[in-house]
Amino acid sequence: MDFAGAYSWPNLSFILQGFGMTLLVAALSILFSFVLGTLLGILRYTRVPLLNRLLAVIIDLIRNLPLLLIIYFMYIVLPQLGLKLPPFWAAIAALTLFEGAMISEIVRGGLTSVDRGQIEAARSSGLGYVQTMRHIILPQALRRMAPPLVSQFISLLKDTSLAIIISLPEIMHNVQILQGHSPNYVIPALLLAALLYFAVNFTLSIIARRLEARKI
Repeated sequence: MDFAGAYSWPNLSFILQGFGMTLLVAALSILFSFVLGTLLGILRYTRVPLLNRLLAVIIDLIRNLPLLLIIYFMYIVLPQLGLKLPPFWAAIAALTLFEGAMISEIVRGGLTSVDRGQIEAARSSGLGYVQTMRHIILPQALRRMAPPLVSQFISLLKDTSLAIIISLPEIMHNVQILQGHSPNYVIPALLLAALLYFAVNFTLSIIARRLEARKI
């Protein structure tokens, strides 16, 4: 093990650049998957029979596929259909689709947990359906969904490492490149990667626990 060589500034900078890419992909995927998941969750909550069944089949299909397969699909299959995505956007598209399906179930569960009597009370007071969802149901549901959402975002951050298969220059990809330079760099580089992942995920875990304890 060569800690001094592995942590020399060029190598350290290379690992940190990879972690920056990991955080960027995770941040964009969290944003897009939250929007997609919220939309799908609300649509399923509306309980329009045909739409609900169709979305249920699609969401269950995506949730039961390996994320690795979805990444391959975005990067290898889509170009054969005429849509070529660079590794960066292929990874984001795959994570958004997969995590969006997961989040949709969290959103649907959060909405369902709100007493439907409140909807009837709001509608009887003159509020429309959209106003009821926006001002009455969603605020309560979001408070209940916060802890599981944060936990899902933690999983998303860890899942970004799977993008190594399409050569996305995230942290594990860069660690693998350092391994090619010297086998003595492997353990120090992996330890640093583990520490960086742990620092971010542990922080998010603390936030999730506090949200759950406060029941905000």
